Amino acid sequence: MAKDGSIKRLAKEWTLMGSLTASGLPAAIYALQNSLLQISYRNLDSLTFSMLNQTKIFFTALFTYIILRQRQSIQQIGALFLLIMAAVLLSIGEGTSKASSTGDPEQILFYGIVPVLVASVLSGLASALCQWASQVKKHSSYLMTVEMSIVGSLCLLASTSKSPDGEAIRRHGFFYGWTPLTLIPVVANAVGGILVGLVTSLAGGVRKGFVIVSALLVTAMLQFLFEGKPPSVYCLVALPLVI
Repeated sequence: MAKDGSIKRLAKEWTLMGSLTASGLPAAIYALQNSLLQISYRNLDSLTFSMLNQTKIFFTALFTYIILRQRQSIQQIGALFLLIMAAVLLSIGEGTSKASSTGDPEQILFYGIVPVLVASVLSGLASALCQWASQVKKHSSYLMTVEMSIVGSLCLLASTSKSPDGEAIRRHGFFYGWTPLTLIPVVANAVGGILVGLVTSLAGGVRKGFVIVSALLVTAMLQFLFEGKPPSVYCLVALPLVI
C-alpha cells in the first residue's frame, strides 16, 4: 500500500463505520468458521476434510446471488450439483466407515462432518460479503485484509475468556507446544489470506473456489506421503466429482 501510494488517500477516506461494514462482519464470520474448522480437523482425515470444505463454493454461489444478484451459468450450476453429490457421498460414506472403525458414529458426525459443513455455509456468506465490499464499495483488498485480521484477532481473543483453549493459554502460555514447523501453516495462511483477497476482488468468490479445488490433488498426495494413508474408496469416487 505504501508502494502504490494508497496509504495517504485511505488515511483521509477511512471511517470506522465504513471499515466495520466492509470488513467487520466478514471477519467475525471467518473467526467463527476457523474455530469450527479446528474442531473438524481433529475428527476427519485431511482429504475428506478438504473435499467437504469445498461445499463452500455452493454456498458462495447461493449468497452471491442473494446479495449481488450474480447468476451462474448452466455449466456452473451443473458443476455445483456434482459438488453437492460428492459432499453427500462423503458425508454418508466416510461417516459410516469411520463409525464402524471407531465405534462412535456421533463423534464423526457432530464433531467432524457437521462443523465443516456449517463452516462452509459461513465461508460462502463471508466470501459474498467480501466480494460486495471490494467490487461494489470499492474497498481496497489490502486494507480489507488488515482490517479483517485485526477484527478477527479481537474476536478470537474475546473467545479465549471462556474456551478450553483460552484456559490452556493462560496456564501454559501462548506458544506452548510450538515448533519451527508450526510456522509453516501460520505463514502459509497469512500469505494465502492476502492472495485470496486479491483473487476475490478480481475474479469473484465462485471462480476463486473453483480454482482452489486443485489443492485437493496436493492434499491427497501429501496425505499419502506423510501418513502413508491412501484415499478411501469414497474419497476416490468423490474426488473426480469435486474436481
